[in-house]
Amino acid sequence: MKTVSTLFDLGAARLSLNGMVGLVPTMGFLHEGHLSLIRRAKLECDSVVVSIFINPTQFGANEDLSKYPRDLARDLSLIEPLGVDLVWNPTAEEMYPAGYQTWVEVDALTRPLEGSIRTSHFKGVTTVVAKLFNAVQPHKAYFGQKDAQQAAVIRQMTRDLNFPIEIIVCPTTREADGLAMSSRNKYLEGADRPAATVLFRALSGAKSAYESGERNAEKLRIIMKDTLASEPHAQPQYISCADYDTLEELEVVSGKALLSMAVLVGKTRLIDNFVLG
Repeated sequence: MKTVSTLFDLGAARLSLNGMVGLVPTMGFLHEGHLSLIRRAKLECDSVVVSIFINPTQFGANEDLSKYPRDLARDLSLIEPLGVDLVWNPTAEEMYPAGYQTWVEVDALTRPLEGSIRTSHFKGVTTVVAKLFNAVQPHKAYFGQKDAQQAAVIRQMTRDLNFPIEIIVCPTTREADGLAMSSRNKYLEGADRPAATVLFRALSGAKSAYESGERNAEKLRIIMKDTLASEPHAQPQYISCADYDTLEELEVVSGKALLSMAVLVGKTRLIDNFVLG
């Protein structure tokens, strides 16, 4: 497994990769969710590239970039047994050199949900992913369903900018009690950790109602809201039942839909979602 940090070295290493190339973009501090993406890429591609880059431009003014968990040595030790061909670990200066002023933005899809709270977040996400795509030139790129809005935004950007890349969205990987795996879970302390399962319970309740025939989107939102209200450690930021592709809130679920939420559990902000239909 080769590890590079500069664009020049990445370009040289990319020339040696044969056949179908898959890219798994990450911000490091890897968990089983990331590893599942890598395994999927290994099954479908001849060569696999993993990027590890904590992207500063997707952090808002009130989000502490310096506290984001990082452990490159640990990440590399997890990746190497999986047969990854190339790891790209650029610096912020490599990605955003002095005088940088170019941005990639997706419009309507970035306004609701996460975009209503983290207003500059997706501008940073789409810009860095476009740069990763340009640098690595993959045939396929792998993302997790846990970040459902991010996946939708990246699908839209890829179509709009004619990137010849297939976007693969893989199922959310969960702990035994249903909590979606996330690098932020390490911040859950004491009673907050068991309390965090309320997201899974709220989504499961709404999904069960849907599977029993409920199609009124507001009733599904109320089920999620009431479940979250039963947990004193949980403070919802949004609760959504939206169209899967447009992310517009629904009145009636008639096709593919996304149940999603963002919740503060103690001081830790968690997101999760289920897909219906």
